[in-house]
Amino acid sequence: MPGLPPSFLDLVSRRTFLSRAGMGMGGLALASLLGENAIGDSTKASGVSIPAITLPHFAPLAKRIIFLFMAGAPSQLDLFDYKPMLSKLSGKTADRELLGDVRFSQIRSRNKNQPSKLLGSPYKFQRHGESGALVSELLPHFSGVVDDVAFMKGMRFDDQVFDHPLAQLKLMTGAPLEGRPSLGAWLSYGLGSENDNLPAFVVLLSNLLPRGGPGMMGSGFLPSVHQGVPFCCQGDPVLFLSNPQGMTEHVRRRTVETINALNGIRRDLIGDPEISTRIAAFEMAYRMQASAPELVDFSQEPRYIQEMYGAEPGKQSFANNCLLARRLIERGVRIVQLVDLDWDHHGDIQARDLMHALPDQCKSVDKALAALLRDLKQRGLLDETLVVWAAEFGRTPIDEKRDGSPHLGRDHHPFAGTFWMAGAGVKKGITLGGTDELGFQSVDNPIDVFDLQATILHLMGLDHEKFTYRSQGRDFRLTDVAGRVVHELLA
Repeated sequence: MPGLPPSFLDLVSRRTFLSRAGMGMGGLALASLLGENAIGDSTKASGVSIPAITLPHFAPLAKRIIFLFMAGAPSQLDLFDYKPMLSKLSGKTADRELLGDVRFSQIRSRNKNQPSKLLGSPYKFQRHGESGALVSELLPHFSGVVDDVAFMKGMRFDDQVFDHPLAQLKLMTGAPLEGRPSLGAWLSYGLGSENDNLPAFVVLLSNLLPRGGPGMMGSGFLPSVHQGVPFCCQGDPVLFLSNPQGMTEHVRRRTVETINALNGIRRDLIGDPEISTRIAAFEMAYRMQASAPELVDFSQEPRYIQEMYGAEPGKQSFANNCLLARRLIERGVRIVQLVDLDWDHHGDIQARDLMHALPDQCKSVDKALAALLRDLKQRGLLDETLVVWAAEFGRTPIDEKRDGSPHLGRDHHPFAGTFWMAGAGVKKGITLGGTDELGFQSVDNPIDVFDLQATILHLMGLDHEKFTYRSQGRDFRLTDVAGRVVHELLA
């Protein structure tokens, strides 16, 4: 091989060739075993081979998912879990006589000079729809769609993990620590994308990133091509997507081709699969330059649709994100995760004049929630789309009195919460589980976080016990060594 530098010749030994060529002989064998279907469509265009499971274990009930994550944890006792006895005893000292033998740190008052007191909801509840679901006056629009919803009351959380960052990671990744793949990444890895020009997993933020950080949408030890891609409702839908001034489409295409050719040489030389991800990312970004701007252009939507959601083009809001979520799943995006902050109401459950207090927060999401379900239904999309409302934990039936605040508030509560599901494969108008008469403890076969994850995977056609990925010498799964499919939820 005349003309090649000695350093290159040193690399091309028989051992090096067998271990590195085509990402190693093991990689060639894996590609052969998995077959052509094991290569996601989004990577074929660039000639990149990233092994992934693209067929579900069984016929899925849901093709796509919209996960509504209410970061901070809404108060289930003021929205969905009506407790007349709690209202009757509101103001009484919260002691073991009322609450039983519980860990008292969970019901303490933040004001050391006052004992903890029970706090009944200051809001009225009414039954709605044929299902007779009880919903607070704070959600008048959502109350009109409860017959399409399955409520899960008495959700249990890890009572060792009740701070926001770790609890959020536990819900979204199955572990209260960084480095594990998120639910969206697992689904992207297992099912791939239905649209070559858009990511499989998109994240929409109403405001800022929640305390769980990027790990809530990260790929962990999975190939990074499966991590969530944040989209914006204003400006470029993806940061730095537009070409800089003076850059033509032809020049951009040649630039991407040249960079990917160099990356391909490097990948073939050292066998790093993450370089394949980088190549795929460049190709995806190039294709999104044409598809993404049209996606966030709400002017294509009829005025009555925009008004139904309460959407305002160009504004960053939960309402805009709900409309964008519908447009994303309509175009084949597999997973859309909406994140809405400011549900951490330690001292503003009732204050109607405070921004981000519970009434204000409910008003910002209520109309859009109902619109999303109605819009999906009228377009025939709800039958193939799973919609999930969830948070990292519930709220306590105790008035926290944090720092002597004059406003009512509730602390974190790992013993009970309320989630709901709607759409593909989910029974309509039912309520599973429940809590005791004070809303403190779960009763009636409570559902936990791993059960929720197992059920979501099942609805998407994946067996949570078989759906694993080998990393650092062991097989990992989203549900760790726990979780059961909640068949009572399934239609």
